[in-house]
Amino acid sequence: MWSIWGCSAVAGLLGALSACSAKLALGADYLRDLCLVYAVAQPELCNWIHIFLRLCCLGLVFLCNAAMWTFFAKALRFSSSSAAATVTTTASNFVFAAFLGKLLFGESRSLLWWVGISVTLCGLVLLHTSSPQTEESAKKKS
Repeated sequence: MWSIWGCSAVAGLLGALSACSAKLALGADYLRDLCLVYAVAQPELCNWIHIFLRLCCLGLVFLCNAAMWTFFAKALRFSSSSAAATVTTTASNFVFAAFLGKLLFGESRSLLWWVGISVTLCGLVLLHTSSPQTEESAKKKS
């Protein structure tokens, strides 16, 4: 059911979600502003609600990190090399972080960032499509 691609992609997504949760918990007043938008009748409640929401986001940081390490360990188990699992997880983390940053915080990435992630993804495809060299074929070459 699971493969190195699936486990690594989920690990990358969970890592990006953890970073977004940390930004919401410890960053600027995103949660207070969100509360003020929806609690027009009683804005004084937002002083307490945003503290509760920050604590929830802080808890999500720990939960997402624990789940991320679980899926990363599964990806390592399915992989023939740790480099493939590591690069796949990192690349998926970058892609998901870019999309979540745009969706949640309105962030944008420069053209150079997109060129860099494209080169990383091309290398990732090469890494996954190359066949592993066995000891016998390595001895024949030497």
